[in-house]
Amino acid sequence: MKLRNVMMVLCALLMCTGATAKPKKQMALQLYSIREVIGSPQQYAQNHEQVFKQLNAWGYTAVEAASYDQERGTFYGVTPQQFRADCEAAGLECLSSHATHGLSAEELKNHDFTEALKWWDKAIADHKAAGMKYIVTPGWGVPKTLEEAQTLCDYTNAIGRKCQAAGLRYGYHTHSHEFQKVEGKPWIEFMMEHTDPSVFFWQMDTYWCVMAQKSPVQYFKKYPGRFAMLHIKDLYELGESGMLGFEAIFKNAETAGLCDYVVEMEGTDGTIDIMEGVRRCAEYLNKTKVVKKSYRH
Repeated sequence: MKLRNVMMVLCALLMCTGATAKPKKQMALQLYSIREVIGSPQQYAQNHEQVFKQLNAWGYTAVEAASYDQERGTFYGVTPQQFRADCEAAGLECLSSHATHGLSAEELKNHDFTEALKWWDKAIADHKAAGMKYIVTPGWGVPKTLEEAQTLCDYTNAIGRKCQAAGLRYGYHTHSHEFQKVEGKPWIEFMMEHTDPSVFFWQMDTYWCVMAQKSPVQYFKKYPGRFAMLHIKDLYELGESGMLGFEAIFKNAETAGLCDYVVEMEGTDGTIDIMEGVRRCAEYLNKTKVVKKSYRH
């Protein structure tokens, strides 16, 4: 491994560990997976207590939110402080959240994201109040030109610096469309090479990477230390499709720079309900003994 790559891996591990951190087993669930159970404020109020306790009983130790409302300053209809209390009452950590504010066509054209950055001040404060460690943009469209791509990269770095100043880490969740080319350059690779790894990380979705006919492990090796988080996902419940090599993914976790991973399900095949699917995902990870030891500050 080249010296530059070695240094990037070491840097990523230091960002995860801190000087005195100790290994801790961790397995988070992206709550988008169970949106039909707790997705609305009404469903959340009715079901969250029982659902969170069940997740903990199955082995989940943390959650990633997917319902941040910046205007109201709420997660699932409750304050950040209440959401944190609800999770902690069930033995779950508020690990991260999918939330973002995109740029308009005019902002992209003018390379001006001054106003857009103001949105993040409240968002960062709310995520801090919820006790979260990460904010993750759930996705953007593919830019039309490399000039637009550069604007998005500069915006990304600016958001990352704001998050870092507040003690949070900022990342981007990949799908399959990020592997499309913009003026001959894969969008994901342009973004990799024009964003600052000291303030920005990637949350690779393993399923969507494979659906783009790419190898997660190859990207770990090409851009070591950049993947502080992963979405561990399959077609339905983990391990059922045979398309994903999860053991190889976890075997290369150190190269990736992995600090935390999040289980996500888009749905089931209709023969089981989503909660049973979530339970089977936890069972799979524990049974196959590929659960990553997470080193976090």
